[in-house]
Amino acid sequence: MIYLLDSSVLIDALNGRNGRPQLLTRISQQDILLACCAVNVTELYMGMRPGEEAKTEKFLRSLEFYPVTWEIAQLAGDLFRQWRQKGLTLGLADVTIAAVALTHELVLVTDNQKHFPMPELRLLQLPDER
Repeated sequence: MIYLLDSSVLIDALNGRNGRPQLLTRISQQDILLACCAVNVTELYMGMRPGEEAKTEKFLRSLEFYPVTWEIAQLAGDLFRQWRQKGLTLGLADVTIAAVALTHELVLVTDNQKHFPMPELRLLQLPDER
């Protein structure tokens, strides 16, 4: 099984917050592969502070990586449009992460379930360890 990590989970793990490093260690000990995608890399680099480059890159490169392909980009656009028609405007990053998870049949690990309302998406809702 492969778990795609949402950016908020990655950020908390990198910064040692909310018990996320320990949680990811427990998950990886269960023979579950942890993954990220192109959007995660972009979001983490956008918020990186000086001096965090090496640690951030090492962490991200330790994860399985999923690029955003034509098929994924198209699905992300379709998801955005479908949910907007239902009255819910989702963010570009979130629909793209959802499209990666759906395309590759990954479980999405997130703190933000409301950002991912798609019933066909398999979510692992994290406990609030704050």
